[in-house]
Amino acid sequence: MKIGVLAIQGDFAEHIVMLKRIGVETAEVRLPSHLDGLDGLIVPGGESTTIGKLSMDFGLLEPLRAFGKTHAIWGTCAGAIFLSKDARRNQPLLGIMDITVERNAFGRQVDSFEADLSIPELGEGGPYHAIFIRAPIIESVQGDTVVMSTLPDGRIIAARQRKLLATSFHPELTHDSRFHQYFLSLAK
Repeated sequence: MKIGVLAIQGDFAEHIVMLKRIGVETAEVRLPSHLDGLDGLIVPGGESTTIGKLSMDFGLLEPLRAFGKTHAIWGTCAGAIFLSKDARRNQPLLGIMDITVERNAFGRQVDSFEADLSIPELGEGGPYHAIFIRAPIIESVQGDTVVMSTLPDGRIIAARQRKLLATSFHPELTHDSRFHQYFLSLAK
């Protein structure tokens, strides 16, 4: 299995480290041709507007949309925004996942936090320790999108639609590889 990580902006290096740690072949994706031969793609956290604009500049928007029709794509934090059909502002989006997101829903950088989450899809191992940095929330899900996790107040922070996955938090910043393993199961 070979998983690409969109490497035009954001914390792509941390995802690559995690994937290599669990024995997965990786590729940095910066051009449409870099999608060839991949089983799945991770869109990392960073700044969603910048990710969108650079994707346009590098001719990646349409190839990424086409890739997402048949392959697994996981967006973390800004990546989740980029996957969404609606971010409630004018910015380039892939628009392939039936979710509406609110950017920076928890406030500024100083309002970052960590939380232990119950995520049954990850199997055993206890709560999943999640790190939220200027995180979005998933305001709503539509169609066949499934809510995977919420905060105690009900705000959605993880969702899946077939082979598309969106998380508000940063699994690549933890030592827990369960979310990356879960994504691999979607990419198979």
